[in-house]
Amino acid sequence: MGQRVRVHCMTVSRDGIGAGHAQSLEQPFGHAVDPGELFSWAGATASWPHRAEGGTRGFEDYISRDFTRNIGAEIMGRNKFGPQRGPWQDHEWQGWWGDEPPFHTPVFVLTHHVRPSFTLSDTTFHFVDVTPQEAVEKAKAAADGEDVRIGGGITTLREFIDADLVDEMHIGVVPIELGDGIRLWDSPEELTDRYHLERITAPSGVEHHFFWRR
Repeated sequence: MGQRVRVHCMTVSRDGIGAGHAQSLEQPFGHAVDPGELFSWAGATASWPHRAEGGTRGFEDYISRDFTRNIGAEIMGRNKFGPQRGPWQDHEWQGWWGDEPPFHTPVFVLTHHVRPSFTLSDTTFHFVDVTPQEAVEKAKAAADGEDVRIGGGITTLREFIDADLVDEMHIGVVPIELGDGIRLWDSPEELTDRYHLERITAPSGVEHHFFWRR
């Protein structure tokens, strides 16, 4: 089947919002958006990468187990890496994830202000000013035959969808409405010209959307 470009465990509200405006160090997901609300389903599972022990089993644990399966590289936007904007003011600050980032692969951070790569544990962050197509080429080359995950945020994911670079996606839709923020879609049906779509509602109330190319 070859290398695929995948999205996995991305989560939005019922009205399609995955982050708020005015993201900051204190509010990584922006104003009025609580990541605990969006990702509580994943955080509760036994296989979620950030969880040390315990957790639930079942359908949603099966989904979270797939987060790292056959992933050889990740692409993310600069907003997901951190809250700084414009030229880098602080090279000492190295992202949200501490000394053991959950990626365990090369990570390509899209930015107009490149900086030297650095490694934390088994994750190396590369900062690149390239098009989505070029980012996928770089990530595939680094992934050693495995798949590439588009890790977000929402604006970055939408750019890769619009460039027709994403092969399959899992998007969780949480039964809350946020009203204002950065929107992935007005309706998931707007993507069905390019993708098959199947929905499965978990006992948590989250409706999981699975997309794959037509």
